[in-house]
Amino acid sequence: MGILDSFRLDGKTALVTGGGTGIGKAFAIALAEAGADVALIGRRSEPLEEVSKLIDSLGRKSMAISADVTSKTQVDDFTNQVVREWGKLDIGVNNAGICFHTPTNQIEESEWDTVIDTNLKGPFLCAQAQARVMIPNKCGKIINTASMSGRIINRPQFQTHYNTSKAGLVHLTHSLATEWAEYGIHVNSISPGYIRTDMADTPEIAKMHPIWLRDTPVNRLGEVEDLTGALIFLASDASSFVIGHDLVIDGGFTAW
Repeated sequence: MGILDSFRLDGKTALVTGGGTGIGKAFAIALAEAGADVALIGRRSEPLEEVSKLIDSLGRKSMAISADVTSKTQVDDFTNQVVREWGKLDIGVNNAGICFHTPTNQIEESEWDTVIDTNLKGPFLCAQAQARVMIPNKCGKIINTASMSGRIINRPQFQTHYNTSKAGLVHLTHSLATEWAEYGIHVNSISPGYIRTDMADTPEIAKMHPIWLRDTPVNRLGEVEDLTGALIFLASDASSFVIGHDLVIDGGFTAW
């Protein structure tokens, strides 16, 4: 197999949570461009359907499923639906996440639970369901979207619950990777830095951009496309010796 061929995903099936917007949308389209059929999971059906149409236009199969990743029943149902309709699941991308900027002494218990459930419990439930269908086949790729916030304390915003959830997700990735390696399942994570999305460009968030840029050596925010090459690497045969790795893509922010 040539080096470029090792990055192809022809004949593979993939599932992306949070696949309707932002990073998840970019991940889903990149997987399709590399040759995979892609199932899109998210809470809102409209953006999922729009991405599904884009994937169809690339000549790949897609499905859009509205679901909540914090519900074990729903996670099991959409995972089984993908396997039932496409016969297998090769790639699981656990990307759905949520963030609030709240001083720690003002975080309500319900807000804490929402962040931890979405960002940590959700990927756990998804990875667990994915592994159950991958283990019999002795192969599979699971990629979790973590964050550089699992390694650093962000400024000027306060987001203790988000930081904690992403630190936990990185360690969950390590734990699952070592446990499931014997079954041919590769579990890794991608930790983005500050990435431009619709959410990051809102007026409230944009006012923090100058501080973020000051501490980013490349002097720009990342684009979602800056992450897709890493995703395809981790989803493909090119990463066949990569297990339990957290790939930080942050423009040098954490290199200081």
